[in-house]
Amino acid sequence: MEFPPSICSKPQEPALRAVSNATGELARPAICNHIRICEYPSPNAVAPVGRGPLSCLKKEIALPSRAGVGGADFNAYDVMSPRKPGATPAAAKNGARVKHANVPPEGVYLPNNNRMAPHMRSPDYVQMSTAAAITLGVMPGKMHRCSCTRCLNLLLSYPEGCRANCAYCGLARHREADRDYADRNFIRVDWPAVPMAQVVDIVAAQGEATPFHRMCISMITHPRSDEDTVTVLRNWTSRIDPATVPVSILSNPTTMTRGDVQTLHDLGADIFTVALDAATPELFDRTRGKGVASPHSWRKYWEILEDARDIFGREKFGAHIIVGMGETEHDVLTLVQRLVDMGGHSHMFCFFPEKGSLMDHLPATPRDQWRRVQLARYLIDYRGVRVEHMRFDAQGRVADFGIPKGELDTIIDEGVAFRTSGCPGKVREDISACDRPYGDSPPSNIASYPFQPVDVDIRKIRHQLGLERPGEAYVEGEEFEVQ
Repeated sequence: MEFPPSICSKPQEPALRAVSNATGELARPAICNHIRICEYPSPNAVAPVGRGPLSCLKKEIALPSRAGVGGADFNAYDVMSPRKPGATPAAAKNGARVKHANVPPEGVYLPNNNRMAPHMRSPDYVQMSTAAAITLGVMPGKMHRCSCTRCLNLLLSYPEGCRANCAYCGLARHREADRDYADRNFIRVDWPAVPMAQVVDIVAAQGEATPFHRMCISMITHPRSDEDTVTVLRNWTSRIDPATVPVSILSNPTTMTRGDVQTLHDLGADIFTVALDAATPELFDRTRGKGVASPHSWRKYWEILEDARDIFGREKFGAHIIVGMGETEHDVLTLVQRLVDMGGHSHMFCFFPEKGSLMDHLPATPRDQWRRVQLARYLIDYRGVRVEHMRFDAQGRVADFGIPKGELDTIIDEGVAFRTSGCPGKVREDISACDRPYGDSPPSNIASYPFQPVDVDIRKIRHQLGLERPGEAYVEGEEFEVQ
Protein backbone atom coordinates (compact mmCIF):
# COMPACT_ATOMS: atom_id res chain seq x y z
CA MET A 1 0.00 0.00 0.00
CA GLU A 2 1.07 3.63 -0.50
CA PHE A 3 2.11 5.88 2.37
CA PRO A 4 2.67 9.63 1.99
CA PRO A 5 6.27 10.86 2.00
CA SER A 6 7.86 12.13 5.19
CA ILE A 7 7.89 15.86 5.90
CA CYS A 8 11.08 15.45 7.91
CA SER A 9 14.44 16.72 6.72
CA LYS A 10 14.88 13.62 4.56
CA PRO A 11 12.72 13.43 1.42
CA GLN A 12 11.44 9.94 2.13
CA GLU A 13 11.23 7.70 5.17
CA PRO A 14 14.06 5.15 4.99
CA ALA A 15 11.66 2.31 5.66
CA LEU A 16 9.75 3.06 2.47
CA ARG A 17 12.70 2.79 0.08
CA ALA A 18 13.00 -0.21 -2.20
CA VAL A 19 14.77 -3.17 -0.62
CA SER A 20 16.44 -5.85 -2.69
CA ASN A 21 15.75 -9.48 -1.91
CA ALA A 22 18.09 -10.87 0.73
CA THR A 23 20.18 -13.77 -0.50
CA GLY A 24 21.89 -14.60 2.76
CA GLU A 25 25.22 -14.33 0.92
CA LEU A 26 25.79 -10.60 1.28
CA ALA A 27 28.07 -9.27 3.98
CA ARG A 28 25.96 -7.90 6.79
CA PRO A 29 26.90 -5.07 9.13
CA ALA A 30 27.44 -5.90 12.77
CA ILE A 31 24.23 -5.72 14.74
CA CYS A 32 24.38 -2.68 17.01
CA ASN A 33 22.45 -3.00 20.26
CA HIS A 34 22.53 0.72 20.88
CA ILE A 35 20.43 3.62 19.82
CA ARG A 36 23.07 5.27 17.68
CA ILE A 37 23.82 8.93 18.11
CA CYS A 38 25.64 10.31 15.10
CA GLU A 39 29.06 11.94 15.32
CA TYR A 40 27.89 14.65 12.94
CA PRO A 41 24.97 16.92 13.86
CA SER A 42 22.03 17.48 11.59
CA PRO A 43 21.98 20.87 9.79
CA ASN A 44 19.68 22.54 12.37
CA ALA A 45 21.09 20.83 15.46
CA VAL A 46 22.78 23.05 18.01
CA ALA A 47 24.92 21.28 20.59
CA PRO A 48 24.54 22.65 24.13
CA VAL A 49 27.40 24.82 25.34
CA GLY A 50 30.39 22.75 26.42
CA ARG A 51 28.91 19.50 25.19
CA GLY A 52 30.01 17.73 22.02
CA PRO A 53 27.85 15.29 20.06
CA LEU A 54 27.45 11.89 21.63
CA SER A 55 28.82 8.80 19.94
CA CYS A 56 26.57 6.25 21.64
CA LEU A 57 23.62 6.93 23.87
CA LYS A 58 23.05 3.68 25.66
CA LYS A 59 24.56 0.23 25.99
CA GLU A 60 22.03 -2.54 26.22
CA ILE A 61 21.82 -4.53 29.45
CA ALA A 62 19.19 -7.00 28.25
CA LEU A 63 17.88 -8.35 24.99
CA PRO A 64 14.64 -10.21 24.21
CA SER A 65 15.21 -13.95 24.28
CA ARG A 66 13.68 -16.60 22.05
CA ALA A 67 11.76 -17.91 25.05
CA GLY A 68 10.77 -16.86 28.55
CA VAL A 69 11.73 -18.46 31.82
CA GLY A 70 11.60 -22.26 31.64
CA GLY A 71 11.37 -22.18 27.86
CA ALA A 72 7.87 -20.62 27.82
CA ASP A 73 6.94 -18.31 24.96
CA PHE A 74 5.35 -15.84 27.40
CA ASN A 75 6.20 -14.11 30.68
CA ALA A 76 4.17 -15.80 33.43
CA TYR A 77 2.91 -14.00 36.54
CA ASP A 78 4.90 -16.08 39.01
CA VAL A 79 8.26 -15.22 37.42
CA MET A 80 7.68 -11.49 36.92
CA SER A 81 7.87 -10.35 40.52
CA PRO A 82 9.62 -7.02 41.16
CA ARG A 83 12.27 -6.80 43.83
CA LYS A 84 11.51 -4.66 46.86
CA PRO A 85 12.76 -1.06 46.84
CA GLY A 86 15.68 -0.33 49.13
CA ALA A 87 16.07 2.52 51.61
CA THR A 88 17.03 5.95 50.31
CA PRO A 89 19.58 8.00 52.28
CA ALA A 90 18.07 11.14 53.78
CA ALA A 91 20.62 13.28 51.93
CA ALA A 92 19.23 12.04 48.59
CA LYS A 93 15.48 12.27 49.27
CA ASN A 94 13.22 14.71 47.44
CA GLY A 95 15.94 16.04 45.18
CA ALA A 96 18.05 17.20 48.11
CA ARG A 97 21.35 17.04 46.22
CA VAL A 98 20.14 19.21 43.36
CA LYS A 99 18.37 21.70 45.59
CA HIS A 100 21.37 22.04 47.93
CA ALA A 101 23.85 22.59 45.08
CA ASN A 102 21.34 24.88 43.31
CA VAL A 103 23.28 24.93 40.04
CA PRO A 104 21.55 27.40 37.69
CA PRO A 105 20.42 25.93 34.35
CA GLU A 106 22.00 27.22 31.16
CA GLY A 107 19.89 26.33 28.15
CA VAL A 108 19.56 22.72 27.03
CA TYR A 109 20.72 20.09 29.52
CA LEU A 110 21.78 16.68 28.23
CA PRO A 111 21.57 14.03 30.98
CA ASN A 112 24.97 13.28 32.50
CA ASN A 113 25.21 11.33 35.76
CA ASN A 114 28.85 12.42 36.14
CA ARG A 115 27.89 15.99 36.99
CA MET A 116 25.36 17.69 39.24
CA ALA A 117 22.06 18.27 37.46
CA PRO A 118 20.96 21.92 37.35
CA HIS A 119 18.02 23.10 39.43
CA MET A 120 15.31 22.95 36.74
CA ARG A 121 11.57 23.04 37.28
CA SER A 122 8.45 22.90 35.18
CA PRO A 123 6.70 24.84 33.79
CA ASP A 124 9.88 26.75 32.86
CA TYR A 125 11.71 23.55 31.86
CA VAL A 126 10.43 20.34 30.34
CA GLN A 127 12.20 17.14 29.41
CA MET A 128 11.77 15.38 26.08
CA SER A 129 12.80 12.05 24.61
CA THR A 130 16.09 11.80 22.76
CA ALA A 131 14.16 11.28 19.51
CA ALA A 132 12.13 14.45 20.11
CA ALA A 133 15.27 16.45 20.95
CA ILE A 134 16.97 15.30 17.74
CA THR A 135 13.88 16.13 15.68
CA LEU A 136 13.48 19.53 17.35
CA GLY A 137 17.11 20.27 16.53
CA VAL A 138 18.36 20.91 20.08
CA MET A 139 20.80 17.99 20.08
CA PRO A 140 22.71 16.23 17.32
CA GLY A 141 22.08 12.65 16.31
CA LYS A 142 20.16 10.20 14.21
CA MET A 143 18.07 7.10 14.74
CA HIS A 144 18.22 3.69 13.09
CA ARG A 145 15.98 3.77 10.00
CA CYS A 146 14.14 6.88 11.26
CA SER A 147 14.62 10.46 10.13
CA CYS A 148 12.52 11.90 12.95
CA THR A 149 9.74 11.28 15.43
CA ARG A 150 6.24 12.60 14.82
CA CYS A 151 5.38 13.32 18.47
CA LEU A 152 6.96 16.00 20.65
CA ASN A 153 6.56 14.34 24.05
CA LEU A 154 7.14 16.79 26.91
CA LEU A 155 7.76 15.42 30.39
CA LEU A 156 7.26 17.58 33.47
CA SER A 157 10.44 17.87 35.51
CA TYR A 158 11.33 18.76 39.10
CA PRO A 159 14.34 18.06 41.34
CA GLU A 160 12.02 16.02 43.58
CA GLY A 161 11.05 13.89 40.61
CA CYS A 162 8.08 11.58 40.41
CA ARG A 163 6.87 10.58 43.87
CA ALA A 164 5.41 7.30 42.63
CA ASN A 165 7.49 4.11 42.65
CA CYS A 166 6.29 2.01 39.71
CA ALA A 167 8.34 -1.17 39.50
CA TYR A 168 9.12 -1.09 35.76
CA CYS A 169 9.80 2.65 35.46
CA GLY A 170 13.15 4.39 35.19
CA LEU A 171 11.70 7.54 36.76
CA ALA A 172 10.59 5.75 39.96
CA ARG A 173 11.11 7.38 43.36
CA HIS A 174 13.55 4.76 44.64
CA ARG A 175 16.08 5.87 42.02
CA GLU A 176 16.76 9.12 43.87
CA ALA A 177 19.23 7.06 45.93
CA ASP A 178 21.63 6.87 42.97
CA ARG A 179 20.53 9.25 40.20
CA ASP A 180 19.09 12.75 40.01
CA TYR A 181 15.71 12.97 38.30
CA ALA A 182 16.92 14.82 35.20
CA ASP A 183 19.55 12.11 34.63
CA ARG A 184 17.23 9.09 34.76
CA ASN A 185 16.51 6.96 31.71
CA PHE A 186 12.86 6.43 30.80
CA ILE A 187 11.51 3.98 28.21
CA ARG A 188 15.12 3.08 27.46
CA VAL A 189 16.41 6.53 26.51
CA ASP A 190 17.72 9.73 28.07
CA TRP A 191 15.44 12.77 28.29
CA PRO A 192 17.19 16.10 27.70
CA ALA A 193 15.77 19.14 29.51
CA VAL A 194 14.89 22.21 27.44
CA PRO A 195 13.44 25.62 28.36
CA MET A 196 9.73 25.54 27.50
CA ALA A 197 9.97 28.97 25.86
CA GLN A 198 12.63 27.64 23.49
CA VAL A 199 10.46 24.65 22.56
CA VAL A 200 7.51 26.91 21.74
CA ASP A 201 9.68 29.35 19.78
CA ILE A 202 11.05 26.60 17.54
CA VAL A 203 7.74 24.90 16.76
CA ALA A 204 5.89 28.20 16.32
CA ALA A 205 8.54 29.32 13.80
CA GLN A 206 8.16 26.03 11.87
CA GLY A 207 4.43 26.62 11.38
CA GLU A 208 2.76 24.18 9.00
CA ALA A 209 6.18 22.75 8.08
CA THR A 210 6.79 21.30 11.55
CA PRO A 211 7.73 17.60 11.50
CA PHE A 212 5.56 17.05 14.56
CA HIS A 213 2.07 15.68 14.07
CA ARG A 214 1.24 15.87 17.79
CA MET A 215 2.51 17.15 21.13
CA CYS A 216 1.99 15.23 24.37
CA ILE A 217 2.35 16.54 27.91
CA SER A 218 3.38 13.73 30.26
CA MET A 219 2.40 14.37 33.85
CA ILE A 220 4.14 12.83 36.85
CA THR A 221 3.16 12.30 40.49
CA HIS A 222 4.21 15.63 42.01
CA PRO A 223 2.29 18.29 43.99
CA ARG A 224 2.66 20.84 41.16
CA SER A 225 1.96 18.51 38.26
CA ASP A 226 -1.70 19.45 37.72
CA GLU A 227 -1.13 23.21 37.87
CA ASP A 228 2.00 23.13 35.72
CA THR A 229 0.36 20.97 33.06
CA VAL A 230 -2.22 23.73 32.65
CA THR A 231 0.54 26.33 32.33
CA VAL A 232 2.49 24.30 29.75
CA LEU A 233 -0.72 23.76 27.75
CA ARG A 234 -1.59 27.48 27.87
CA ASN A 235 1.93 28.45 26.80
CA TRP A 236 1.72 26.08 23.86
CA THR A 237 -1.75 26.97 22.59
CA SER A 238 -1.08 30.72 22.93
CA ARG A 239 1.48 30.41 20.09
CA ILE A 240 0.68 27.16 18.27
CA ASP A 241 -2.71 26.35 16.79
CA PRO A 242 -3.94 22.98 18.13
CA ALA A 243 -5.29 22.34 14.62
CA THR A 244 -1.69 22.38 13.36
CA VAL A 245 -0.22 20.32 16.20
CA PRO A 246 -2.92 18.63 18.32
CA VAL A 247 -2.16 18.09 22.01
CA SER A 248 -2.48 14.89 24.01
CA ILE A 249 -2.33 14.56 27.78
CA LEU A 250 -0.68 11.56 29.42
CA SER A 251 -2.32 12.03 32.79
CA ASN A 252 -1.53 11.32 36.42
CA PRO A 253 -4.93 10.21 37.74
CA THR A 254 -3.70 9.90 41.35
CA THR A 255 -3.64 13.68 41.82
CA MET A 256 -6.50 14.59 39.47
CA THR A 257 -10.20 15.36 39.76
CA ARG A 258 -12.93 15.38 37.13
CA GLY A 259 -12.61 19.17 37.15
CA ASP A 260 -8.94 18.89 36.16
CA VAL A 261 -9.89 16.71 33.19
CA GLN A 262 -12.52 19.26 32.13
CA THR A 263 -10.03 22.14 32.39
CA LEU A 264 -7.53 20.44 30.09
CA HIS A 265 -10.27 19.75 27.54
CA ASP A 266 -11.49 23.36 27.71
CA LEU A 267 -7.95 24.64 27.13
CA GLY A 268 -7.63 22.76 23.85
CA ALA A 269 -6.26 19.31 24.64
CA ASP A 270 -7.37 16.89 21.93
CA ILE A 271 -6.83 13.43 23.47
CA PHE A 272 -6.57 12.30 27.09
CA THR A 273 -4.79 9.09 28.05
CA VAL A 274 -4.30 7.12 31.24
CA ALA A 275 -1.28 4.85 31.72
CA LEU A 276 -2.96 1.82 33.24
CA ASP A 277 0.17 -0.12 32.18
CA ALA A 278 -0.87 -3.22 34.14
CA ALA A 279 -3.65 -5.32 32.61
CA THR A 280 -5.25 -6.59 35.83
CA PRO A 281 -5.96 -5.14 39.31
CA GLU A 282 -3.60 -7.64 40.94
CA LEU A 283 -0.75 -6.80 38.58
CA PHE A 284 -1.43 -3.09 39.00
CA ASP A 285 -1.16 -3.32 42.78
CA ARG A 286 2.04 -5.39 42.57
CA THR A 287 3.82 -3.03 40.18
CA ARG A 288 2.20 0.38 40.77
CA GLY A 289 0.52 0.29 44.17
CA LYS A 290 1.05 -1.06 47.65
CA GLY A 291 3.35 -3.82 46.45
CA VAL A 292 6.10 -1.26 45.75
CA ALA A 293 5.11 1.47 48.25
CA SER A 294 3.54 3.55 45.48
CA PRO A 295 0.38 5.69 45.77
CA HIS A 296 -1.55 4.61 42.68
CA SER A 297 -4.79 2.62 42.72
CA TRP A 298 -6.66 0.73 40.00
CA ARG A 299 -9.96 2.27 41.15
CA LYS A 300 -8.73 5.87 40.86
CA TYR A 301 -7.21 5.28 37.43
CA TRP A 302 -10.49 3.93 36.11
CA GLU A 303 -12.42 6.80 37.70
CA ILE A 304 -10.36 9.36 35.75
CA LEU A 305 -10.45 7.25 32.58
CA GLU A 306 -14.27 7.21 32.75
CA ASP A 307 -14.24 10.99 33.33
CA ALA A 308 -12.14 11.34 30.17
CA ARG A 309 -14.66 9.25 28.24
CA ASP A 310 -17.47 11.57 29.35
CA ILE A 311 -15.58 14.82 28.72
CA PHE A 312 -13.38 14.15 25.68
CA GLY A 313 -15.77 11.77 23.92
CA ARG A 314 -15.41 8.78 21.62
CA GLU A 315 -12.04 8.17 19.96
CA LYS A 316 -10.50 10.91 22.11
CA PHE A 317 -9.33 8.91 25.11
CA GLY A 318 -7.25 5.82 25.67
CA ALA A 319 -5.07 3.77 27.97
CA HIS A 320 -1.48 2.58 27.89
CA ILE A 321 -0.89 -1.13 28.50
CA ILE A 322 2.44 -2.91 28.94
CA VAL A 323 2.50 -6.48 27.62
CA GLY A 324 4.60 -9.17 29.28
CA MET A 325 4.57 -8.23 32.97
CA GLY A 326 2.78 -11.39 34.04
CA GLU A 327 -0.71 -11.09 32.56
CA THR A 328 -2.08 -13.62 30.10
CA GLU A 329 -2.80 -12.70 26.50
CA HIS A 330 -6.48 -13.22 27.25
CA ASP A 331 -6.21 -10.75 30.16
CA VAL A 332 -4.74 -7.97 28.08
CA LEU A 333 -7.01 -8.47 25.08
CA THR A 334 -10.08 -8.51 27.33
CA LEU A 335 -8.91 -5.12 28.59
CA VAL A 336 -8.44 -3.90 25.00
CA GLN A 337 -12.01 -4.96 24.23
CA ARG A 338 -13.31 -3.15 27.31
CA LEU A 339 -11.62 0.07 26.15
CA VAL A 340 -13.02 -0.27 22.63
CA ASP A 341 -16.51 -0.89 24.01
CA MET A 342 -16.14 2.34 26.02
CA GLY A 343 -15.27 4.21 22.81
CA GLY A 344 -11.52 4.48 23.43
CA HIS A 345 -8.27 2.97 22.23
CA SER A 346 -5.37 1.04 23.69
CA HIS A 347 -1.73 2.07 23.30
CA MET A 348 0.60 -0.90 23.65
CA PHE A 349 4.12 -1.15 25.02
CA CYS A 350 6.31 -4.26 25.07
CA PHE A 351 7.87 -4.86 28.50
CA PHE A 352 11.61 -4.21 28.53
CA PRO A 353 13.69 -4.40 31.72
CA GLU A 354 14.49 -0.71 32.25
CA LYS A 355 17.95 -0.19 33.70
CA GLY A 356 17.70 0.88 37.35
CA SER A 357 14.07 -0.19 37.74
CA LEU A 358 12.78 -2.77 40.22
CA MET A 359 12.19 -5.13 37.27
CA ASP A 360 15.52 -4.76 35.46
CA HIS A 361 16.46 -8.33 36.38
CA LEU A 362 13.45 -9.84 34.59
CA PRO A 363 13.13 -11.06 30.98
CA ALA A 364 11.89 -8.85 28.16
CA THR A 365 8.67 -10.03 26.57
CA PRO A 366 9.30 -12.95 24.18
CA ARG A 367 8.65 -11.76 20.65
CA ASP A 368 6.05 -14.40 19.79
CA GLN A 369 3.91 -13.34 22.77
CA TRP A 370 4.27 -9.70 21.80
CA ARG A 371 3.43 -10.24 18.13
CA ARG A 372 0.32 -12.26 18.94
CA VAL A 373 -0.98 -9.53 21.25
CA GLN A 374 0.03 -6.74 18.85
CA LEU A 375 -1.87 -8.34 15.99
CA ALA A 376 -4.92 -9.22 18.07
CA ARG A 377 -5.05 -5.73 19.58
CA TYR A 378 -5.03 -4.18 16.11
CA LEU A 379 -7.87 -6.45 14.98
CA ILE A 380 -9.99 -5.42 17.98
CA ASP A 381 -9.11 -1.72 17.84
CA TYR A 382 -9.41 -1.13 14.10
CA ARG A 383 -10.90 -4.11 12.24
CA GLY A 384 -14.04 -4.84 14.22
CA VAL A 385 -12.92 -8.24 15.52
CA ARG A 386 -14.03 -8.99 19.07
CA VAL A 387 -12.11 -10.90 21.71
CA GLU A 388 -15.00 -13.34 21.85
CA HIS A 389 -14.31 -14.24 18.21
CA MET A 390 -10.79 -15.36 19.11
CA ARG A 391 -9.75 -18.66 20.60
CA PHE A 392 -7.27 -19.02 23.48
CA ASP A 393 -5.43 -22.04 24.81
CA ALA A 394 -5.28 -23.24 28.42
CA GLN A 395 -2.50 -20.73 29.20
CA GLY A 396 -4.44 -17.79 27.80
CA ARG A 397 -2.43 -17.53 24.57
CA VAL A 398 -4.08 -16.59 21.28
CA ALA A 399 -4.67 -19.80 19.33
CA ASP A 400 -6.92 -18.34 16.63
CA PHE A 401 -7.43 -14.68 15.67
CA GLY A 402 -11.05 -15.13 14.69
CA ILE A 403 -10.86 -14.16 11.01
CA PRO A 404 -10.23 -16.13 7.77
CA LYS A 405 -6.60 -16.87 6.96
CA GLY A 406 -6.60 -14.82 3.76
CA GLU A 407 -7.83 -11.75 5.58
CA LEU A 408 -5.29 -12.27 8.37
CA ASP A 409 -2.46 -12.62 5.83
CA THR A 410 -3.43 -9.32 4.19
CA ILE A 411 -3.35 -7.49 7.53
CA ILE A 412 -0.01 -9.02 8.52
CA ASP A 413 1.55 -8.10 5.18
CA GLU A 414 0.29 -4.52 5.38
CA GLY A 415 2.48 -4.17 8.51
CA VAL A 416 0.55 -1.38 10.26
CA ALA A 417 -0.48 -3.71 13.10
CA PHE A 418 3.17 -3.94 14.17
CA ARG A 419 3.92 -0.23 14.20
CA THR A 420 4.06 1.72 17.45
CA SER A 421 0.56 2.28 18.79
CA GLY A 422 -0.54 5.57 20.29
CA CYS A 423 -2.41 8.77 19.56
CA PRO A 424 -2.96 9.29 15.81
CA GLY A 425 -1.09 11.72 13.62
CA LYS A 426 -1.87 13.11 10.17
CA VAL A 427 -1.46 9.97 8.06
CA ARG A 428 -4.17 7.50 9.11
CA GLU A 429 -6.21 6.92 12.24
CA ASP A 430 -4.40 3.63 12.83
CA ILE A 431 -0.89 5.11 12.43
CA SER A 432 0.39 6.70 15.59
CA ALA A 433 2.08 10.10 15.72
CA CYS A 434 3.67 8.91 18.93
CA ASP A 435 6.10 6.49 17.30
CA ARG A 436 8.50 6.35 20.31
CA PRO A 437 11.60 5.12 18.39
CA TYR A 438 13.09 2.18 20.27
CA GLY A 439 11.24 3.01 23.48
CA ASP A 440 10.43 -0.64 24.17
CA SER A 441 13.21 -2.54 22.39
CA PRO A 442 16.69 -2.22 20.91
CA PRO A 443 17.03 -1.67 17.14
CA SER A 444 18.54 -5.16 16.93
CA ASN A 445 15.17 -6.77 17.76
CA ILE A 446 12.41 -4.24 17.19
CA ALA A 447 9.19 -4.64 19.13
CA SER A 448 7.20 -1.59 18.01
CA TYR A 449 8.23 -0.43 14.55
CA PRO A 450 8.64 3.38 14.49
CA PHE A 451 8.54 3.25 10.70
CA GLN A 452 6.55 1.36 8.07
CA PRO A 453 7.82 -2.25 7.96
CA VAL A 454 9.05 -3.38 4.55
CA ASP A 455 9.24 -6.91 3.11
CA VAL A 456 12.24 -8.02 5.13
CA ASP A 457 10.59 -6.81 8.34
CA ILE A 458 7.39 -8.66 7.50
CA ARG A 459 9.40 -11.86 6.99
CA LYS A 460 10.85 -11.43 10.46
CA ILE A 461 7.42 -10.69 11.96
CA ARG A 462 5.93 -13.78 10.32
CA HIS A 463 8.86 -15.83 11.63
CA GLN A 464 8.17 -14.57 15.14
CA LEU A 465 4.47 -15.37 14.78
CA GLY A 466 5.19 -18.83 13.40
CA LEU A 467 3.23 -17.87 10.27
CA GLU A 468 5.90 -17.88 7.57
CA ARG A 469 4.65 -18.20 4.01
CA PRO A 470 5.55 -21.38 2.11
CA GLY A 471 8.82 -20.90 0.25
CA GLU A 472 9.79 -17.82 2.27
CA ALA A 473 12.17 -17.82 5.20
CA TYR A 474 13.61 -15.09 7.36
CA VAL A 475 17.41 -15.03 7.47
CA GLU A 476 18.64 -13.69 10.80
CA GLY A 477 20.04 -10.19 10.49
CA GLU A 478 18.88 -9.56 6.90
CA GLU A 479 16.91 -6.47 7.97
CA PHE A 480 20.20 -4.69 8.70
CA GLU A 481 20.87 -4.49 4.97
CA VAL A 482 18.16 -1.79 4.82
CA GLN A 483 20.03 1.52 5.01
